[in-house]
Amino acid sequence: MKPKYSFSSRHTGQARDPKNFNKKRQEYLTLADKVIDSSDIVLQVLDARFIEATRNAEIEESIKKKGKVLIYVINKSDLKDKLEDLPAPYVIVSCKERKGVKQLRNKIKELASKIVKGGKVVVGVIGYPNTGKSSLINILIGKKSAGTGSEAGFTKGIQKLKLSENIVLLDSPGVIPKKEYTTTQLKLLFKHAKVGARSYSQIKNPEEIITELINEFPGVLESFYKIDAKGDSEMLLDTLGKRANMFKRGGEVNVDQVSRLIIKDWQEGSIRL
Repeated sequence: MKPKYSFSSRHTGQARDPKNFNKKRQEYLTLADKVIDSSDIVLQVLDARFIEATRNAEIEESIKKKGKVLIYVINKSDLKDKLEDLPAPYVIVSCKERKGVKQLRNKIKELASKIVKGGKVVVGVIGYPNTGKSSLINILIGKKSAGTGSEAGFTKGIQKLKLSENIVLLDSPGVIPKKEYTTTQLKLLFKHAKVGARSYSQIKNPEEIITELINEFPGVLESFYKIDAKGDSEMLLDTLGKRANMFKRGGEVNVDQVSRLIIKDWQEGSIRL
């Protein structure tokens, strides 16, 4: 896929105030708890490229304690050629290519038919930000009812949507485990950037994320941008910045802007593994 170099001016500056990232974390965690409490079945949406990284052990433990039925939905399967060691029970889907959705819908209806509640069966949809929860719901119900966006944390509250006469879906904000809320630990910041839980526009020092991506996925960025950087993140950023005409005043490459471009391409799925 050919790299895209258009980059909105509102994303070319420094990262947003980190406080904005944490401001509503407790509200989102509370909403997630409410979704689990209200649901009979819970779909945990995972990124096929980073299955273990997008699992939420805290959420899973809560689901188990409350006796809810859990299904792992492996989304974005179009971005990963080979899937291994999948948590069970699972359904593999691709919202982009509309694959696996029928199987998931049938699985939900099968489980719902076994739940005796004298009314509607409630299916909660949870997961890390940007795993595709709202897109999944829209495809399941066959129309665009849940709001979607590439920005992590797009969904702000619980949305109640009808799948069938007796099945209701609950969409919720993306939730990061409590222990992972941080603005200082590079390891966690990298994880959140890698899986899209923290948007490219929200990351502080994005050039550090590029270094980590090159180290963990050698050759992937160089291959996508067709730049022989020999594993050197500075060379990659400098070469790509000149090619994309991303300069500061005085002619110096705008490393922050170029880094955010790469992370944007990564998070939007333009760069395949």
